[in-house]
Amino acid sequence: MSLHRTWFVVALVLLALCVLVEGGASVVLPRPVASRADIEASLRAENAEEDLSVEDVLAMQREHPPTPGVGIPSLALVDGLLLFSLGLMGASLLLSERLHGQVQGAVSLLVAVLALLAGIVLALVLFALLMTMVSLLLSAPFGTIAYLALWGFFNRSGAAATLGLLLLLKLAAALCLVIAQPRFLQNKGLVLLFLTSLLAQALVGFLHGWVPSILVSIADAVGGLVVLVLGLLWAVVLLLGALVSLFRVLKLKRTAS
Repeated sequence: MSLHRTWFVVALVLLALCVLVEGGASVVLPRPVASRADIEASLRAENAEEDLSVEDVLAMQREHPPTPGVGIPSLALVDGLLLFSLGLMGASLLLSERLHGQVQGAVSLLVAVLALLAGIVLALVLFALLMTMVSLLLSAPFGTIAYLALWGFFNRSGAAATLGLLLLLKLAAALCLVIAQPRFLQNKGLVLLFLTSLLAQALVGFLHGWVPSILVSIADAVGGLVVLVLGLLWAVVLLLGALVSLFRVLKLKRTAS
């Protein structure tokens, strides 16, 4: 059964949209500015009314607008690798088998190294951010005021809508791939990478809804770290595959000469 190119291209476009949405989530998602009522409710829930005042939190929030989450943008690493893997398969439609075999290893090696470097840097930055949030939260009263102003009010509804859109796009992409060529289901690496993407997204969504509202930003950062670790593991897999591919190409060239 031959590959239906139109459905395959549609799947690539849908996954590219996922990566674009994830990468731009920090810009697209509205920043969660809390109202006086939200702040009063959070202070009562944390029994912090005696140490903190609503005016202090509002003043800090005006000086330092709340930041969006990091969990959804972290998904771009995993989904970027998924998109690249499918892009390599698509390249085989345009290039000859010999040329594709020669180019695949080099390009995969470059992408794997870049993904590893980006993932490591982002993970370190995210870990430092997480430590900052935790330390501020535990440093009452002024540190807690700063935490509430910067990260105490997370845009749960916007994040949930974004995750719902991403899930719809990924399921549609999976359906298009199966229609394009049912044998994609026999590609264990591709299936596992797709499942990793869905699992990572589900984890981020679960953490957003599992903890109290004041702690969602911390849970979101934890989820982002886990997602980055998953992306780094797949980048290592891609790196090893690229090295094997390059070794085979060099071996064939030596044999031919």
